[in-house]
Amino acid sequence: MKMISIFQFSFRAASGYPARTLLMLLAMAIGVASVILLTALGEGARRYVTGEFISLGTHLLIVLPGRSETTGGPPPLLGITPRDLTLEDALVLNRSSAIRRVAPITLGSAPVSWKQRDREVIILGSTPELFEIRSLSMAQGRFIPSGDPSRGTAVCVLGYKIKNELFGNRPPLGRWVRIGERRFRVIGVLAPKGQSLGMNMKDVVVIPVASAQALFNTSSLFRIMVQANDRDSVSRAKRAILSIIRERHEGEDDVTVITQDALLATFDRIFTALTLTVAGIAAISLAVAGILIMNVMLIAVSQRKAEIGLLKAIGAPGGQILRLFLAESTILSLIGAVIGLILGLFGTWVLTRIYPTFPISVPYWSLSAATAVALTTGLIFGVMPARRASQLDPVEALSRR
Repeated sequence: MKMISIFQFSFRAASGYPARTLLMLLAMAIGVASVILLTALGEGARRYVTGEFISLGTHLLIVLPGRSETTGGPPPLLGITPRDLTLEDALVLNRSSAIRRVAPITLGSAPVSWKQRDREVIILGSTPELFEIRSLSMAQGRFIPSGDPSRGTAVCVLGYKIKNELFGNRPPLGRWVRIGERRFRVIGVLAPKGQSLGMNMKDVVVIPVASAQALFNTSSLFRIMVQANDRDSVSRAKRAILSIIRERHEGEDDVTVITQDALLATFDRIFTALTLTVAGIAAISLAVAGILIMNVMLIAVSQRKAEIGLLKAIGAPGGQILRLFLAESTILSLIGAVIGLILGLFGTWVLTRIYPTFPISVPYWSLSAATAVALTTGLIFGVMPARRASQLDPVEALSRR
């Protein structure tokens, strides 16, 4: 029997039992669509985290108080340090030739009010270098001015959302707002930037670092952000930071320096593993679909005994009947996989419309992998019914025993 005749026979056999065929197609389509959707979500999560770190700037190092230990316990962000990071620690880092910019950061929360409007807001104290390090941009006015970082001035820069909530359509520049118990003059408004590491820059007020330390009555820093000259200078900058801080802290290695590239590589590995895991979980549904195909094809063999007996009676060998049933299960798997691809891509498109800020993306490998697994599953689970059909006795088959 020619290949074209095998396909025609398989199509006629499938269309002869529409309910059975629909069940097999639906099972395979759901399995393939699940693989595509879950891998798209995993890839989207990886891209989202990568974008969050890139939005911080380039060639960055983050200096945290507390030494990273390998003996267990809390991560560096929650570590305990015998000595706080100070503004002087941050400023002295500028003496390294591998470092381009240094931005000390003090973080706290305080009420911000103008006339009758009041809001609890994250207050970020830093220096003008933060503007370049974080790749910020201004919607109005200017960023905090340069000058002696140890002498704070009563000026502030509002996040875009804060400006709208306090002033609405009124011009904010030059007006005075109250932050805690102190008054600050608005000199600028940040352009919308979105979120970065959990901090929404539209919902932040930036003031000079010395003013923030006075406002929160502290001399310690939350962290220090450092920008190296270029990618090749990152490792040299890290060594310089550790050496300078060790010298200032009486020989103690009591800080943790995290490089942006190391963070990106770590999260990339984590989310790649996560994507493969959820793809594997979704692939289980393809195995379930394969079992359904096997069971339905076994029923089909019993329903089509007379047809099989007639084929064998006119001289069709067992191998040809085996190929007929394998072709039928393979074609059904292929059609189900194509429907699943369409459903998966459509579902991804719908998710991108519902969550436009989340970078959902279908990795190309998942399309070919889902289709290959679907075809392999259909072929493997179609072997048993096909063998059973090929081994039927023609007389018994014609008598439908």
